[in-house]
Amino acid sequence: MKAFLLAAGNGTRLKPLTDTRPKCLTPIKGVPLLSIWLESCRRCGISEVLVNVHAHAQAVRDYVSQCHNGVSVTLFEESALLGSAGTLAANRKWVSSEPCFWVFYADVLTNINLLSMLQFHRSQNTGTTIGVYRVPDPERCGIVTVDDRKRVRQFVEKPAAPPGNLAFSGILIGDTDLLGAIPEGRPADLGHDVLPKLIGNMSAYEVCDYMLDIGTFQNYEIAQATWPGLPQGGGTLCSPE
Repeated sequence: MKAFLLAAGNGTRLKPLTDTRPKCLTPIKGVPLLSIWLESCRRCGISEVLVNVHAHAQAVRDYVSQCHNGVSVTLFEESALLGSAGTLAANRKWVSSEPCFWVFYADVLTNINLLSMLQFHRSQNTGTTIGVYRVPDPERCGIVTVDDRKRVRQFVEKPAAPPGNLAFSGILIGDTDLLGAIPEGRPADLGHDVLPKLIGNMSAYEVCDYMLDIGTFQNYEIAQATWPGLPQGGGTLCSPE
């Protein structure tokens, strides 16, 4: 399988950590986020990953050239940010032969069992499956409601009056229907512009594993204290220089 790893954000909420490095290379207990994601991909059989880059792009190039774990990495540099959905649209040919593909937000720290989510996706007979989890601050997230078959019936990005606290995790499996729902304008965002269009053809997989959006400095500090690491026995992560 192939996966998009969305890593091009400027990381403004993590300053000063991101003054000299991209957000995806910020270390969690000494290991860069990018390395954690590439190892998670390797463990679940993802052989090719496309990483979009923007801020500090050369640092990502240098890191990828030195970090070899068996996953083939393609870098896609965006001179102007295309948005999460825009990146997928610009690289639709890269996944044109894939029955489905992964999308990961690189600033999500998780030890989710990706194989379990993939098995769930294949059992649902929907074009897209999004990972969801319970959050304490739903007004800051994309909030979903689901029926008893785990089909998404509503998706609202950052609602002023959240209908619940089940939030999009930044992890999804999609197919050509997902790509077809991306609008022409750029930047285009998955949460705002695409996922609400897929109601009726989208399932929700509830993540009960560790999951934390480290987009803020507060959550980054929480991660340093609480991250349990990936399960043991899965290989060696690349350490920073």
